[in-house]
Amino acid sequence: MPGGAPAPRFAHPHRVMLGLYFAVFLGMLSETSMNIAIPDLMDEFSVSSGTAQWMVVGYMLAIGVVLPCVGFLLKWVKAKTLVIFALACFLVGALVCTFATTFPVLLAGRIVQGVSTGIVLPTMYAAIMRVFPPSKIGAANGVAGLVIMFAPVIGPTVAGALIGAISWRAIFALFAVIAAVALVCTALFFVTPIERTRPAVDVLSIVASALGFGCLVAGVSLVSDMGFSPAVIGLLVVGVVVLAFYAHRQLTIATPLLDLRALGVAAFHTPAIMVSCSFACTLAFMYLVPQELQRGLGLSSTVAGLLMLPGGVVNALCTLGAGRLFDRYGARRLVWIGVAMTAVGGALFFAIGTGSPVALFLAAHIIVMVGIPFIQQSTQSAALKALPGRMAADGSTILNTMQQVCGAISTAVATCLLGLGQATYTAGGGTNPAQGFVDVSRYGYLFGLALIALVLVFSFALKEHARREPEMTPVEVDVAVEAGAKAENLAA
Repeated sequence: MPGGAPAPRFAHPHRVMLGLYFAVFLGMLSETSMNIAIPDLMDEFSVSSGTAQWMVVGYMLAIGVVLPCVGFLLKWVKAKTLVIFALACFLVGALVCTFATTFPVLLAGRIVQGVSTGIVLPTMYAAIMRVFPPSKIGAANGVAGLVIMFAPVIGPTVAGALIGAISWRAIFALFAVIAAVALVCTALFFVTPIERTRPAVDVLSIVASALGFGCLVAGVSLVSDMGFSPAVIGLLVVGVVVLAFYAHRQLTIATPLLDLRALGVAAFHTPAIMVSCSFACTLAFMYLVPQELQRGLGLSSTVAGLLMLPGGVVNALCTLGAGRLFDRYGARRLVWIGVAMTAVGGALFFAIGTGSPVALFLAAHIIVMVGIPFIQQSTQSAALKALPGRMAADGSTILNTMQQVCGAISTAVATCLLGLGQATYTAGGGTNPAQGFVDVSRYGYLFGLALIALVLVFSFALKEHARREPEMTPVEVDVAVEAGAKAENLAA
């Protein structure tokens, strides 16, 4: 604050964050609901699984392209204005998808939604670091994690029920309603002391960020349909080269689009890698499981969604608990618990066959959903807590960018593994489509377990920092922010 005054403290910080909670919940609901709708979209628009996967990958690609720019945008634009713009985009995108008559139009609306989610995700975490006192960061991240993970709890179930009762279009209509509620809550309650320093705009960095991340994710995603064709290899090469240029430029210019110096902090980059790997594992499993239930076990979309509900409920509860446990025990022990549980649950997926009892699937899914939040919440809190306040927005942006890009690549890799497995099954003389899908799903589960093994390896380098209040640095905020904080305290 100007003059070294203490940063404002809010009497009801969760009320301040309510609009963002709804916005991020909506983004994650949109991200996880599509997996169960993919078979219906393939039938509706007569597209292949490789094309249909762009409803998932294209969404995450948009998030990955936008995310690196959000830290910069928050230094120029009021956070409230930015969130309202993002939610308006999501509302428009949801309406476009609801009434889409062709797959390209549907995908366009979906990408607009991804842009919105790319804005609100890092904004929520940046706001948490300023609205809540440092001693409550772990618990606050636990609540944020609960909001995020509540989407997978109800997403597949609600999506399956809406598809069974109405059609896949009802899913996007629901998104539009939630976006409208989030807009109202943001307009009424959101105010946060995120500083606006208005640095110089480096257009070259913006272009390099969009081009680099876009080409990398697009190249990986197209492998399932086009193989390693010259076009795909070209996209991958361009993506890697441009991202290398982008990173070098951020480290050498006076006003970087994204302060990548945060990655030089060992206590930040190690847990950042771990949370990205666990997030990629989660998305790979969530992409495979609903399809295996429908194509391998022959269940309807409604039943498949209901079967994913118990694991989702357990995941949400463990997410909230993991955030609180981090404040008490730190990250390393929680990570080890999470790795052990996820490995056991992932191994059980290998035992599932076309005639397996539902109880076996429920056991595998619930155990995985217990393990993942212990990894994600503890490593995410550890990463953000390792950075000084002035790097909070950039650190949040880096963390979320890594997760979304890794998640998009993970989903694309899972799709490629499905295609590889199906080709191998057919070449081996397999004739049972259901058994074939179950068999090839195991390639994807093995990939997920490999990611968890990486988490275990990095956990031994995880640094536990002392429980201390981070140094507060003076920041500039709007008069409206100060007034909002006073109003919050008066309202109490």
